[in-house]
Amino acid sequence: MKRRMIWLCLLALLFSGLQPAAGNGQAASVLIAGGTIIDGTGARRRLGDVRIAGDRIKEVGKLKPLPGERVIDAKGLIVAPGFIDVHNHSERGLASDPSAKSQILQGITTLAVGPDGGSPFPIAGYFEGLEKRRVAVNVAAFAGHATVRQRVMGQDFKRAATESEIAKMTELVEQAMLEGAVGLSTGLEYDIGNPATTEEVIALARVAARHGGIYMSHVRDEADLAFDAFREAIRIGREARLPVQISHIKLGTVGVWNKAGEVVKLIESARREGLDITADCYPYDAWASTITVLVPSRKHDDPVMVKKGLDDVGGGGNVLITSCSAHRDYEGKTLDDIARANGKTAVETYSQIVKDGGAGVVCKSMIESDIKTFYRQSWVMVASDGGIGTRHPRGAGTFPRVLGRYVREWKWLGLEDAVRKASSFPAHRLGLNDRGLIKPGLKADVVVFDPHQVIDRSTMTQPGLEPIGISYVFVNGVTVLDGGKLRDERPGKILRHSATAKRIG
Repeated sequence: MKRRMIWLCLLALLFSGLQPAAGNGQAASVLIAGGTIIDGTGARRRLGDVRIAGDRIKEVGKLKPLPGERVIDAKGLIVAPGFIDVHNHSERGLASDPSAKSQILQGITTLAVGPDGGSPFPIAGYFEGLEKRRVAVNVAAFAGHATVRQRVMGQDFKRAATESEIAKMTELVEQAMLEGAVGLSTGLEYDIGNPATTEEVIALARVAARHGGIYMSHVRDEADLAFDAFREAIRIGREARLPVQISHIKLGTVGVWNKAGEVVKLIESARREGLDITADCYPYDAWASTITVLVPSRKHDDPVMVKKGLDDVGGGGNVLITSCSAHRDYEGKTLDDIARANGKTAVETYSQIVKDGGAGVVCKSMIESDIKTFYRQSWVMVASDGGIGTRHPRGAGTFPRVLGRYVREWKWLGLEDAVRKASSFPAHRLGLNDRGLIKPGLKADVVVFDPHQVIDRSTMTQPGLEPIGISYVFVNGVTVLDGGKLRDERPGKILRHSATAKRIG
């Protein structure tokens, strides 16, 4: 009798893993069968099966279904690591939409928030709030330079900081790194970050370096002075001794169009020197920001400076107003459209909008040949610079656009390389050593998509249109997108940075 009881206990343990998981109605193991595996390393695709058990990838190879196991027929589909967006603006969006629908539908499983110098603070409080709320995606966060700068300087930020103020900022960055930030971000083109000296940024970057973090920067100028801005980012990495990530690398004015090859030479020279310099790039020829960045001199009431700013991006017809609290009727129209309707010039219209409180804009000011050059570099990864509710098509379409346009239609990239740029590369950059690959033992963040159908549909005037072609998404082993349909699951985890994390460039 005793022996029989022992055998019954052993059988119960053996088959317990095959029962439905408690609380979410999903089988404890899932077999993704007959798919084409692109593992994220850049290696050639291969046919195979992937078994997910719990929150991990358990097996990869030629596998047979287990009793009671859910089987997903992936014949003709690609099975890849979940996409990791190293530059995402969903800090607030996750509060309004914890399902992160627009991100999941792209195949994104992990977001790194707090870029461009603006971040939640304190980081610990933000993470705790997400854990209580529960969200569908994994979340990492940067410490924002502008955020800590304004906490120290208040509204008196339009000047260089004093030594004592910089010391207080370093204490706040130290706090953020101890609370799990992956590094320091800056937005040196924007009003709060722009007055900072390079030395101020180096001082803060050194704090991130001590904790094994990275420095990610929206550089000081993405227009005529872009080369000087890239050199500044390289200098910060050299003197602070930490990896540098150049955010949404671009050349955004007529004067620097067709010079992407020269940027590549500059950065590759720094990499040969031994510096760890990488970049990300979104797949659109238009950026989204505040209207004031069009005039770097900040002389928004100077007609000469405003005209130059508009001329540099090809004119007011390339500047689309996406949000304007003082003039809601301007939204969805270009500066030229508004100017004609009001019997004014685009220069006058710009100055009036700034005087009335400013506006959010989408500005078409890059060219495809430069974007192509950047995307073909091994050290450039995919990132959206978008997020939940973003009024730019990149918020809903970035990753499907790369797969559909840049890979399938335009053949700028091979599919294996594109997947690497969207998965293992950003994973390593953020020190996420347990994600980013289809490999046994790693966390089961997995995307299954149709390589013949995947495409973006979002546009400048309809930025929220959903992409097609993403069939299944798993986050920590839980199905959040099932046959193209969103499930009410929130398995995302907070990914706090560890100083022991390894990185690659």
